[in-house]
Amino acid sequence: MPSYTLIWLLAGSVLCLIELFLPSAFVEFMMGISAFLVALLSLVGLGNLWLQVGAWLLLSTALILLSRRFLQPRRRKSKMPDTVLAETLTEIPAGETGRVLYEGNSWRAKCDDEQLSVAPNQRVYVVRREGTTLIVMPNYLLH
Repeated sequence: MPSYTLIWLLAGSVLCLIELFLPSAFVEFMMGISAFLVALLSLVGLGNLWLQVGAWLLLSTALILLSRRFLQPRRRKSKMPDTVLAETLTEIPAGETGRVLYEGNSWRAKCDDEQLSVAPNQRVYVVRREGTTLIVMPNYLLH
């Protein structure tokens, strides 16, 4: 009967090598690390194969979830791309809201500078979105 420790070490090596040649966002790498940890557990006395497989599944799941949490980039608050052009439909008075045409739809908009008013039919940059209101800056200020 082959040693389970050797099998787990071989499985861990193969999984880590697969990640090296076919990247999958560290999934195979974390499964390989889990196999190495189970190999250590089999050395210290975890002799039942089904317990080893269960430990490998639990460790793999935990490591994959942890790697997702710590390795994924932080999400921005707004999902809007930076500096997108729109056109005002109505005047945007200083400190108040107006309407802009953005991607074919009419949006509520407010100027990013509370002291500025924006005339109708003027190009503006969409700086960000706050709820259903677009925050804009006049095109002539950013050129």
